[in-house]
Amino acid sequence: MSTIPPHLRLRARGATSNAAGRFERQQRESFDDGWDMAEDERPATTDIRLEVPRSALVWNSSPDLFFDRSINPYRGCEHGCIYCFARPTHAYLGLSPGLDFETRLIARPGIGAVLDRELRRKGYSPAPIGIGTNTDPYQPCERDHRVMREVMEVLAAFRHPVGITTKGTLVERDLDLLAPMAAQGLVGVGISMTTLDPGLSRRLEPRAPAPARRLETIRRLTAAGVPVRAMIAPVIPGLTDHELEPLLQAARDAGARNASYIGLRLPMEVAGLFRDWLATHEPGKAAHVMGRVREWHGGKDYDANFGIRMKGQGIWSDLLSRRFATATRRLGLTAPPAKFRNDLFRPPPRAGDQLGLFDAP
Repeated sequence: MSTIPPHLRLRARGATSNAAGRFERQQRESFDDGWDMAEDERPATTDIRLEVPRSALVWNSSPDLFFDRSINPYRGCEHGCIYCFARPTHAYLGLSPGLDFETRLIARPGIGAVLDRELRRKGYSPAPIGIGTNTDPYQPCERDHRVMREVMEVLAAFRHPVGITTKGTLVERDLDLLAPMAAQGLVGVGISMTTLDPGLSRRLEPRAPAPARRLETIRRLTAAGVPVRAMIAPVIPGLTDHELEPLLQAARDAGARNASYIGLRLPMEVAGLFRDWLATHEPGKAAHVMGRVREWHGGKDYDANFGIRMKGQGIWSDLLSRRFATATRRLGLTAPPAKFRNDLFRPPPRAGDQLGLFDAP
């Protein structure tokens, strides 16, 4: 059900609806009541609200992930990727996983001080932190709010290991922190690639950097000594899966040292949003794409079980896995995953702290 007012122009937005989240008791829908008092057309703007963070680290026990802790500098994401599996998290805020997810964002300034406090807790044991695993930390609003910059300054000062996932070119701004951390074995960056087709990219992920620009980011990070992993995600069957090998080739040529892939995930509200997107942008392929998706997930739009949700199962899933393995071997994208060092971790002294007798200078 579309709840977007007819006068709102959705230029460079992914969602075509703004239905209430699953926790809301009421649904609202715009309709013409015959009074002919139509408003002038105006674009959907981005509203960014500030949240005072009470905690920084989020803990998980997922066997599918390489980390057990993460940080979310922002809630929602202006990139507007229609396939984003994080969209349902906006429902917890009383907002829609549809248009609200990409236009009503929450920034968390001050999170650096909260993180500093958490890392100093007695008994804290360092291990890699994942950032960008929910929403992109280098989305456009980071340019003004610099929340991710706060986080990286704290992690650099503590010499804490971190793995970053992003589509955003703003990651290049932080090379002054990332390059020294990389030299110490403290950071790795995954650049997410979906397609090499700029037109398809603009429809799928309307405010994310173009594919060619993301490849340039890989080049710049690699030139600065930052290890880069090409993340082919999501692979959309019947729409982008034929690009798997060209994407890996382009990423290797840009300097990526290894690669990974994740199949399309459509949890909760994302399934309906993606079906609507297909009907609008790829109507001729819609039935084929969703048919393949359901083959991956045992006849359902999505299977959330660990070990299956990211790769699917069945003949098409197996074929994709074999294609990926063959291509990465042929291209030499077989460097071992970045090994993060935990032994360098040390809380930096604060003003007024008494130095220990044997503290390193």
